[in-house]
Amino acid sequence: MSTTSLPQYVARPTYARTPTYTAEPQAFEQRLALNRPTRPPSGNFVKWAKNVSLRLFAQEDNVALPVYGCGAKVEGEVALAKTDGVTAVEVKIEGSLVLREVAGSGRTTYKLCLSKVTLWSKETDSDPCATTLKFSLTLPTTFSDGKDEYPLPPTHDVQLSGVPGFTADIHYSVSATATKNKATTLLRLGGGTVSTPFVYYPRSRPAAPLPSPMRQSFDTFKYIESPDWQVWESNMVARLPGAKDIACKLYLPSSRVFSITQPIPYHIMFSSSAFSLAAFMPYGPTATILAPNKHFTRIRVLRQSIVDVRNTMVLGTKTNIWRVDTIGEGEFRHAGDGSDWLCFNGEIRLDPEIKIGGFKAAGLSVKDFVELTMLPPDPSKAPFNEMRLVIPIRLTTDSWSVEGLMQAIADEFTPPPTPPEQGA
Repeated sequence: MSTTSLPQYVARPTYARTPTYTAEPQAFEQRLALNRPTRPPSGNFVKWAKNVSLRLFAQEDNVALPVYGCGAKVEGEVALAKTDGVTAVEVKIEGSLVLREVAGSGRTTYKLCLSKVTLWSKETDSDPCATTLKFSLTLPTTFSDGKDEYPLPPTHDVQLSGVPGFTADIHYSVSATATKNKATTLLRLGGGTVSTPFVYYPRSRPAAPLPSPMRQSFDTFKYIESPDWQVWESNMVARLPGAKDIACKLYLPSSRVFSITQPIPYHIMFSSSAFSLAAFMPYGPTATILAPNKHFTRIRVLRQSIVDVRNTMVLGTKTNIWRVDTIGEGEFRHAGDGSDWLCFNGEIRLDPEIKIGGFKAAGLSVKDFVELTMLPPDPSKAPFNEMRLVIPIRLTTDSWSVEGLMQAIADEFTPPPTPPEQGA
């Protein structure tokens, strides 16, 4: 066989000019991202009771209650002042969701978690009971109500006063018990129980950052639509003779997943005839002589808490009880206008008391929405009918970050999906 047509082999490359690795960027280099595992807190939370103390590791200093995230390990130690007559030492974690109907007979309790470990037992251990015993228990990430499986919900409570009304309470606790025999019980030696509630705080962050603000056309100054921004439309129906309906476009970031720590950006455009827009101005987003201290056009974030205590149907409808709270409100900034349009933009800032996002756990649902409304003070005399536009959103505990792209599982961050358009 002839080899004259075979290609020549390329000489082995030289690595003499391959740059050496350095942990820190050099003068001509720039760090684009840095993923360093978050160090756990180094403090301890200690709870005392007669003869028994419970010490929980990896807590912030001076916290009112210990805090744990999704799938966290509850680690610590149990200390006994006396071991006389002790027959067993046990640590137990419990969680419950309790729903109760006010002025009604409905009450439902769901067990969210129950984990326990025996640290020492006289029946199985030949060595005497030590005065200090360490333990480690892992929190589950889900629970089942017997029908469906749900993510383990955060510590939360909500209530609706009046009739009908409800209370909903999600709570968790960790306890240590030293069991004693009958003789030491009579002498009040050894034994005892110490317990503390703890805060379950699963953390989450958006899968993508907030988009850049929408650009406006150089010639018309109207917003240029972008895939990063989703538009939601509604109409204000005219009641004034000769007026036209006003078309409203609300633009929100397409993901509709926002951090509770960051303002939610938005853009709004109103389009109609010059006559209709002039009639709308007293009812628009900016203050007027008609109402210097009140705006009839508002944009807010609402939280709906829904409780199903009885889990029954009446005439094909669930017997749910709910309340709605305003947890954030936006401020409007004028962004431009023309003969047949008005533009505004702004941000919705959430109440700093809000610490968790929405969730569903058996008979309790917490949902969040952006609501844009135009509600005239006297509808019978207003030039337009009222308007209401509601968009489901999801809220996360933390904001997006470059480091968050490579967070370790131990950091307990989860990116929630975009909510469905007809409900969260």
